[in-house]
Amino acid sequence: MIPGKYRSVSGRAANNVNCGLHLVIQTSSLPEKSKVEFKLNKETPSFSGRLLQHDLERNYSSRQGDHIHLASSSMPSFPILQRSSEEKILYSDRLTLERQKLTVCPIIDGEEHLRLLNFQHNFITRIQNISNLQRLIFLDLYDNQIEEISGLSTLRSLRVLLLGKNRIKQISNLENLKSLDVLDLHGNQITKIENVSHLCDLRVLNLARNLLSHVDNLNGLDSLTELNLRHNQITFVRDVDNLPCLQRLFLSFNNISTFESVCCLADSSSLSDITFDGNPIAQESWYKHTILQNMMQLRQLDMKRVTEEERRMASVVAKKEEEKKRESHKQSLLKEKKRLTINNVARKWDLQQHRIPNIAPNQDRKVSDSSQDPSQLHGSTVSAFPEETGSLDSGLTNDLQGLSVTDTHLVEVDGDTLSLYGSGALESLDRNWSVQTAGMVTTVSFTFIEFDEIVQVLPKLKIKFPNSLHLKFKETNLVMLQQFNALAQLRRVDQLTIDPQGNPVVNFTLWKYYVLFRLSHFSMQKINGTEVTQNDMIMAERLFGILAHVASSELPQYRMISILGDARKKQFRYLLETKGKKPGLVNEENNDSKRLVGENTNRAMLNYTTRDFYNERLEEIKEKKKFCKMYMEDLVKEATEINMKNEALQKLWPQMFIELVRDAVIEIRNKNSYMKLCLQQITDQN
Repeated sequence: MIPGKYRSVSGRAANNVNCGLHLVIQTSSLPEKSKVEFKLNKETPSFSGRLLQHDLERNYSSRQGDHIHLASSSMPSFPILQRSSEEKILYSDRLTLERQKLTVCPIIDGEEHLRLLNFQHNFITRIQNISNLQRLIFLDLYDNQIEEISGLSTLRSLRVLLLGKNRIKQISNLENLKSLDVLDLHGNQITKIENVSHLCDLRVLNLARNLLSHVDNLNGLDSLTELNLRHNQITFVRDVDNLPCLQRLFLSFNNISTFESVCCLADSSSLSDITFDGNPIAQESWYKHTILQNMMQLRQLDMKRVTEEERRMASVVAKKEEEKKRESHKQSLLKEKKRLTINNVARKWDLQQHRIPNIAPNQDRKVSDSSQDPSQLHGSTVSAFPEETGSLDSGLTNDLQGLSVTDTHLVEVDGDTLSLYGSGALESLDRNWSVQTAGMVTTVSFTFIEFDEIVQVLPKLKIKFPNSLHLKFKETNLVMLQQFNALAQLRRVDQLTIDPQGNPVVNFTLWKYYVLFRLSHFSMQKINGTEVTQNDMIMAERLFGILAHVASSELPQYRMISILGDARKKQFRYLLETKGKKPGLVNEENNDSKRLVGENTNRAMLNYTTRDFYNERLEEIKEKKKFCKMYMEDLVKEATEINMKNEALQKLWPQMFIELVRDAVIEIRNKNSYMKLCLQQITDQN
């Protein structure tokens, strides 16, 4: 026989928590058969703020208050609870002390049979004087001023503990409450989930309106079916996938902004209802379909039923997102490889400039030689890496960790800009560029390349990229003004950018004026991003105009003609031929030549010889000097020998002459014999 059955739903908790739980307490006339049963109401359509609570207010509190008497004890700080015999019989297993303005827990003697105890809406600061209530099943201390969980170690039968709206900062002292089924700690100041792993029978945990920043330490809660974490400061969630029975998870109004921070939820096979409303993630366009695609078992999302159409749409959108993700992954790898390649080129450049010791490069400076379509990337397989560098998936992270490249140069076309890194990139100008790509390039950037090497490919650049108007130089060793003379051979330059890094020439005060003077035939518009004005042109002519006159006037005509190109040679010869003639008598051929040349002849005398070419000439001059020296030495030696022979001849000649005369006299002394001898010699010769 069951003498009493109590079923209640909390009215005051409707604005605070959502448990959807009914408590049914059944007591038997035989104490040893007494039974307490907790059931989840699975038929409840919503969880709009229903929490466990006994119905003392409706059935019992108004009458019980008339029969409860709090008497003073020998210890003045603790009142003693006294109930009439009639009250004890009528409500033998429950007691409510709600709204009694209590600051401490009263001493409750003779009530060891109590199973439900209510201290709601008081001012209690510490749990005490209830250790003798070892049959207690339901303890409600909602809306008090408790700062620490304590005094519960003897209540081993406790199944429901309601400590919401207190001042608790830490979850502790629950070691002996292994039978706990419902734990309500909402509205406190808890910053960390801890000391709950032993509560293997706990089914409902309410930590709403606390100060939690993350969710973890949930291992061991094998019976947990509902977890309420609303109104915290949570940014990421862990360990939830290790809760085998979890069905409902409430994460509304937190700071969750990415799915990666709650990705463990996708591994939960039991989770059916979840809420994210009030989080930054819920404002994202991809929010709903991402959640549904990764959590196929969900029945409700943000308190709304999930339909099959929503699942289908989520699947379609997820496929598109996966494609975008793969492309982003690819671009990320390529951009990272580009970064490593540029780092490697920079290190090689620093070694060449003796800026750093020659040691083995770091792993992240390794680069690899590879080729690619010149219309995109050359010298390396490189691409874009989203600079957001936010949260990278594990696959991308692993790929980046294993990335190893050994390229020593890089060529990249980005829009209308051709970027060349490292001297090896100059070889790309020999490749077969498509007409469309070559015509699109208007800006050419050189980085980590010696300017003297660039000079050698300027004719190719003029041919391959006829529309290039803007040149950029960074770390190219521009050290003297004469180097700008080499740019005169280009077809056209509208803008020039010289980065101070690696180009000491910009430290010269007048370098811009020299550029404007030497390249005046280009009518440049900008230098280092600054507009060129007419005053700048006038100042450049005043500063350096005499230089061109001196350069041209001091050179002999044959030397000047050898320096000039064919078109300028014609112009120069014409100038020489027409000296003294009337001005204005210029034929059409000379007009065309002048238009084609464009560059002032005097300025054309200002050329630049690269160091390599100069060194070659130097070697050639040395060889010629060596040859001349040897030739002169041979001539001197030969002349010396001739002189010595001449001197010796002068000394020997008198004696030799006497002997010649003597021999001749002796031979013709006998005229007949001499004649016969001569005839005989003539005969023998014939």
